[in-house]
Amino acid sequence: MPEPIVALLVTLDSKEAEARFGCEALRRAGALPRLVDTSCRPHGASGDFLPAGRLAEAAGRRWEELAGMDRGAAAEVIIAGGRKVLAGWLGEGQLAGVLGLGGANGANLACGIMRALPPLLPKVMVSPVAATAAVQWFVGESDIAMFPSVGDLSLNRITRAIIESAAQAAAAMARGWMGRERAEAKAAPLVGVTSFGGTAGCVSRVEARLREAGFEVILFHASGPGGRALENLARLGELAGVVDVTTHELTDLLVDGVYSAGDGRLRGAGEAGIPQVVVPGALDHANFWAGQVPEAYRGRAFIQYNPQNLLMRTSAEEFDALGRMVAERLNGARGPVAVLIPGKGYSEHTKRTAHDLEGRPVGPWLQPEADAAFARSLRAHLKRGRVEELDLHINDPAFADACADAFLALARAAGPERAGRAR
Repeated sequence: MPEPIVALLVTLDSKEAEARFGCEALRRAGALPRLVDTSCRPHGASGDFLPAGRLAEAAGRRWEELAGMDRGAAAEVIIAGGRKVLAGWLGEGQLAGVLGLGGANGANLACGIMRALPPLLPKVMVSPVAATAAVQWFVGESDIAMFPSVGDLSLNRITRAIIESAAQAAAAMARGWMGRERAEAKAAPLVGVTSFGGTAGCVSRVEARLREAGFEVILFHASGPGGRALENLARLGELAGVVDVTTHELTDLLVDGVYSAGDGRLRGAGEAGIPQVVVPGALDHANFWAGQVPEAYRGRAFIQYNPQNLLMRTSAEEFDALGRMVAERLNGARGPVAVLIPGKGYSEHTKRTAHDLEGRPVGPWLQPEADAAFARSLRAHLKRGRVEELDLHINDPAFADACADAFLALARAAGPERAGRAR
């Protein structure tokens, strides 16, 4: 097997010595480094590397223009160009992995490029930001492996050892990428299922039914990155369909909760034209960090889910808006759609009592009148697909079976490449 090519993304205006060491580490690990400069300002570094000016040109700009831009705008140019260049190398079979080295700015540039590359292509980032809470924004919906650099990125015995380890990991993963049997990896159609603790009963049974029917299943935790990953994989053609049991992230999008997946939620699968079964799973609450509930919501009903998370009960007005939101997104879907609504409750929390922020009970979590606003609004605005309301709780086995049956019917109608053994 030939040496795998690993692109090394570094800002040479500030990290030239680290870049040279990274190249040496990749060679020692048995990979062929391809150094890419991601600097946002002109500099005098020389040698064998792809200049940042080439990235700017790929994005339709001149490198000299970047000096007059603010850092964020210049970074967007480098990221856009880097995505085009690396995608081209990958298409030509000249890329088997990526390694990035940098601080906050360098990580933003390298990770911004890596996030656009296909899933499973090895992506490794060495940075001090890997040890911070901000890492979720650098990784996003991708599969970047983050190596905390412990110290800032200047060469010493600690950082050298960490860069060396990261280079060995990137090289080993790149060899695995080159040897992977793509046909075997995609033998069974892959279906995305969204999950949460409050919908686990439904999710587990749906997953088992789909596997019995010959599908491979990937579960996405509905806490923000999971929803973004689902939509991204759908757009990339990696999914044969979606059983969206847990659309919870839409509630957080509506009220600016901490588990929002952004405005792209419930769009990517529709754009891809794949079969979708959609359920208002866990739409009955939003998530806030404990002690950080916005003033506008302090008079609402809550459940203390764990020491970190407060769940806020969704109101009838919010359900009306959510029904419209779901309908408008599904109206744009290019593939078949079915919406199943569990009339006896949208999450396991319906069996609990709601409290105010002082911990005083304020009534049952189950509020059928509020929940019903979702179905009314959805029916009023949905222009395609079918809607079925069932007199069941979301975690009743019969409801999970209805979801699985609905998906299998859509998959059969969509064609043999999406049908598993359900034909």
